[in-house]
Amino acid sequence: MYTLEEICQIVDKAIISLEFGKEPVRLYEPIRYLMSIGGKRIRPRMALMTYNLFSDKIDNSIIAPAMALEIFHGFTLIHDDIMDGAGLRRNQVTVHKKWNENTAILSGDVMCIKSYQYLAQCPPEKLQELLSLFTLTAAQVCEGQQIDMDYEQEPYITMEDYIGMIALKTAVLIACAARSGALIADASQKRCESLYDYGYQLGLAFQIKDDYLDSFGDSAIFGKNIGGDIVSNKKTWLMVYALKQMDATRKRELFAMYDNPDVTPREKISRVLALYELLGVKSAAEKAIEEYFSNAVSCIDNPGFTSDQKERLIRFGETLIRRER
Repeated sequence: MYTLEEICQIVDKAIISLEFGKEPVRLYEPIRYLMSIGGKRIRPRMALMTYNLFSDKIDNSIIAPAMALEIFHGFTLIHDDIMDGAGLRRNQVTVHKKWNENTAILSGDVMCIKSYQYLAQCPPEKLQELLSLFTLTAAQVCEGQQIDMDYEQEPYITMEDYIGMIALKTAVLIACAARSGALIADASQKRCESLYDYGYQLGLAFQIKDDYLDSFGDSAIFGKNIGGDIVSNKKTWLMVYALKQMDATRKRELFAMYDNPDVTPREKISRVLALYELLGVKSAAEKAIEEYFSNAVSCIDNPGFTSDQKERLIRFGETLIRRER
């Protein structure tokens, strides 16, 4: 099997080699810009890694579908940044800020289309099943984004609401990547299902870690402004947990601050972080991340996987939940 480092190198090389159109320049230049500014490349790495569990022949039959996952993810990032009004992505200016919103929307649309073009380069006998999985997942991701925006207008949501939202917005695409790699490598249906469940649980841990880093990370490392979720009134795991711990008085004070136009973003971030510290949110989030990672590991704890395969999957998961960016 390839090492995780070698898989990263294959993914990086494949991304550099991606071909998009040349004209009109303002349509394709933003796409090349977004794909060039780095990122964790989790989804293509996941697909190649689960493929490699069952096959050592890494060629275009898996590389192209893996790129489809990353291109589709890039499309969601461009549109999400517009909706969030984000100024930075991976410590670089977001596409809609560097160009404009109309250009960003159209470039994102093309990325969505291109993702299907790359997906279609999978083995012909796998296309129908892979296309069905990918299309379902793509719709679920959009559903999750809409629910996320809807929740911004709600004063309170339950933890069950939150988990359901990030399951759609984040976890299903990572789960899709895990299953896609195994599917293309002709793994058994049972193993494909186990890997989907593994990716799903790992995706939940990954998103909670992302929420965690937005409040407790280092912006120079994380690649985003710290506290952006707080300023946007995002219903992150941290905020949902904090609201659950608050009494009625503290909730009224928090909502009053949200409604006060004189409160600056910096002051808002400072006050919410102080509240998180008071309520033990940081340690609670760390515990939740570990629990979902443990759930992911339990999904592959069956005779269908060798000890080497399990070790590879665990190591990959650890790179996601121990990260600082």
